Amino acid sequence: MINVMKKKRILDVTDLRVSFKTYAGEIQAVRGVTFHLDKGEVLAIVGESGCGKSVTAQTLMRLVPAPPSFIKSGSIVFDEDMDIVKLSEGQMQKIRGSEMGMIFQDPMTSLNPTMTVGKQISESLIKHENMNKTKAMARSLEMLQLVGMSNPEVRLRQYPHELSGGMRQRVMIAIALACSPKLLIADEPTTALDVTIQAQIIELMQDLKKKTDSSIIMITHDLGVVAEMADRVIVMYAGKIVEEGKIDDIFYKPRHPYTWGLLRSVPRLDAENKSDLVPIPGTPPDLFAPPKGCAFADRCPYAMQLCLDNDPEKFLIEDDHYAACWLNHPDAPPIDRPIEAGGAVNV
Repeated sequence: MINVMKKKRILDVTDLRVSFKTYAGEIQAVRGVTFHLDKGEVLAIVGESGCGKSVTAQTLMRLVPAPPSFIKSGSIVFDEDMDIVKLSEGQMQKIRGSEMGMIFQDPMTSLNPTMTVGKQISESLIKHENMNKTKAMARSLEMLQLVGMSNPEVRLRQYPHELSGGMRQRVMIAIALACSPKLLIADEPTTALDVTIQAQIIELMQDLKKKTDSSIIMITHDLGVVAEMADRVIVMYAGKIVEEGKIDDIFYKPRHPYTWGLLRSVPRLDAENKSDLVPIPGTPPDLFAPPKGCAFADRCPYAMQLCLDNDPEKFLIEDDHYAACWLNHPDAPPIDRPIEAGGAVNV
């Protein structure tokens, strides 16, 4: 009998609900999100701006300001036995930077402009690894070398404004990885960079994943980055997960109309003839008062009355592939899907 070793579960998020209190009322930013992450796995969370992906990521490290935000319900179990939701701020400060690291999307506003690069990397090493300043600075130099920084000895003494955008992002990655965290969260790590530097940062993160075996959650709207990096993908819309599955499931066998829309809006290099991109019509729902049925129904060309009246169940397609759409119900009417098996797009 073959003994299949079960992967260690690094993160288990169950029914997470996060809202913001405003003068106009309560914004339900994250509405019942459930997912998991295994050791050494790269999970991508995709969706358009405002879908709740960044709020979800920052809530994992309790970085969303409270107030105005608050966690209505749910659990975030880290490293199999630690519920992040129940920890005090003092306990979270011990975990941030040591057990969990984060790469933010804009390094210029995330880095401290008054501190040198070396001091900013050393900060977490002194706090979490109990290193003295000399050892921490030596380790900081090693980290800059690890992330492929040119002239690391010089960069160590420079300030963020003296570096290019790509260099600043490498510094952010060095800070996030300095204490060898078990979980690395990358929130739009390539958004503010030009295409050439984006490719370098993706290549760097792939290389670092092999070397450190960190588990990574990548927040992005760039499906090209997802295709390069991810093992599994979560598609979010209006604060909910509408589809999740392995990378091939999402790109070649998607089963939710919103996922079809995302894929159809991406230009294809293998297209024989030039064709217009197909945008998703309409706008996302108001999360002050989310609809009682499917949040995507008003923008969906396949919407039925059932979709308007009832929030869809999460249907198992196969293995770990799920989609929250009534079209996957056994009694749903047959339709011609715009995304064919093999990734071809019918427009």
